[in-house]
Amino acid sequence: MTAVALSVTTQGPLYPPSEIMNADGDFVVVGRVNRATADGGVTSPWESVLVSADSPVPEFGRHLPHDVVRPLTRDDDDMVLHTLPVPLPCNNYPMTFAPDQPVGARDVPSYPLHRVPIPDLRAEDGPKITEPITLGQWLRARGEVTVRVSPDRGRADFDFEFADLIPNSLYTVMSLRERDLDPAGPTRPGPLGVPNVFTTDRRGAARYSATLPDPFPAHDRPGRNRVVNVIVLWMSYQRSYGGAIGQFGLGGDIHAQLKLTGPGFHEHTTQI
Repeated sequence: MTAVALSVTTQGPLYPPSEIMNADGDFVVVGRVNRATADGGVTSPWESVLVSADSPVPEFGRHLPHDVVRPLTRDDDDMVLHTLPVPLPCNNYPMTFAPDQPVGARDVPSYPLHRVPIPDLRAEDGPKITEPITLGQWLRARGEVTVRVSPDRGRADFDFEFADLIPNSLYTVMSLRERDLDPAGPTRPGPLGVPNVFTTDRRGAARYSATLPDPFPAHDRPGRNRVVNVIVLWMSYQRSYGGAIGQFGLGGDIHAQLKLTGPGFHEHTTQI
């Protein structure tokens, strides 16, 4: 059994640099930031910064320094958070997450998180997200996942506890596997359990549990695709997508808020 604290973030992969923007169209990055090194390479420390949407975008699997606008400070706690527009800026991830995901064919603007046009919503239906969601509120989120491998090593249980998430909201949990970001042939990220949804109470607290079959195949097993991270997503359209993780893509309708800062779960092994 392993209990791991999750880290607050706004980031999925490094492109787009964040799944959250501000009103000026800059990426609000709490996560890895590509920085140039003295020898002409790129390093990716964990930082909190604004990144320009005009940052250079390399081919998938490569990295270039992000165009950092400035660091984030306590003065930014009241910053109102926004979705990314579609097509997604600074995106090089050649992956669709649902069969009906629009790919460059549909223009969707960036919305404040509290004003996303939820399909078929009427005012009389009682929307619960009505006030601006700010960076300070986002950064208060806390979570922990406990992983238990079954005695026969055929499956693993994932049990989550959360506090100070966005209140009265729909969230989902996704798994990231080691080949999901493989430049030679990325696999499709998927839900951590189906259904992979939970809702927070009025204080932002919640729990979630899921069991996956054989999520941690041995490191020497041919064709393995281990779960290496779990990502907690705030769903701006307050919808879930069954066996997919979203419709518009990273930051369009799914927004990472908690995850591990790097690949994990190395200590676990499961078998078929």
